[in-house]
Amino acid sequence: MAIAGGESLETIEDMIVRAAESTAVHVRAARSAMGAVIFGQDKVLEQALVTVLSGGHALLVGVPGLAKTKLVETMGTVLGLDARRVQFTPDLMPSDILGTEVLEENPGGRRSFRFISGPVFAQLLMADEINRASPRTQSALLQAMQEQHVTVAGTRHDLPRPFHVLATQNPLEQEGTYPLPEAQLDRFLMEIDVDYPDREAERRILFDTTGAEETKAQAAMTAEDLMAAQRLVRRIPVGESVVEAILNLVRSARPGADGAEAKLIAWGPGPRASQALMLAARAKALIDGRFAPSVEDVIGLAEPVLKHRMALTFAARADGETIPMVIARLKERIG
Repeated sequence: MAIAGGESLETIEDMIVRAAESTAVHVRAARSAMGAVIFGQDKVLEQALVTVLSGGHALLVGVPGLAKTKLVETMGTVLGLDARRVQFTPDLMPSDILGTEVLEENPGGRRSFRFISGPVFAQLLMADEINRASPRTQSALLQAMQEQHVTVAGTRHDLPRPFHVLATQNPLEQEGTYPLPEAQLDRFLMEIDVDYPDREAERRILFDTTGAEETKAQAAMTAEDLMAAQRLVRRIPVGESVVEAILNLVRSARPGADGAEAKLIAWGPGPRASQALMLAARAKALIDGRFAPSVEDVIGLAEPVLKHRMALTFAARADGETIPMVIARLKERIG
């Protein structure tokens, strides 16, 4: 069977398979390198890696002290990315993130403006406690995440490639915070819950982090390797059953859909959620060394992709319903 350009479909498929085999080795090495430094957070590491391979951004939600900052530092080292961190505070201004223009005078007395880039000009940016900054500052970052460039004084400045944001949010201390609006939450491909490690993992943490020697992250990929993997993720074929599972799941999570769960939902995920779930399922398959995603991948990734894109009605919340409970019942319908 021939296709445009003179290459056969079989040749294209062979090329994808060979590229997937080579890339999967790099990706698995990266996951192992991250796991050698971050203990007891295997699911978080995998979901963060899926997010980056999908070309997206993630919102990490967890109490302080669960290695969220260390995760970003480790991921930057392992993936060969320029990583930076910004601590969000109520007085943080958009220019503190994006950059600003300063007036300079050259030796001849001529004055001109020079752009000084902000920390957003990194390949991997940690926005620590993003909900502590004002809505204006949040919007400046989230616009950069969406458009991949910033505009200062009417001049466009492109962000580096690749560009990913891992933002953190503390679920406990809500005093003095500015919760992200629904439209801005939708910019994040996943919301990743960071839970406490189990007993054995915490034992490893005690020995590894309080001794004379601490395990250091080792590079396993380069930025070019990562971008090649991201391009490959978009070429991985997806079966019709997986596409139907994505459509059924996302569409059933909206008000007005068929089923009892739809009556509990105040607003639900839009088409961007379907796109995110498709990319995430492909990336998960690549991490596992498979050449096509499965319905199980869709089910496994449904909660982190959907939960920040949904809200329950007041009556549902009063009855004790939660978004994870509703998503779990929706997953059963396609499982």
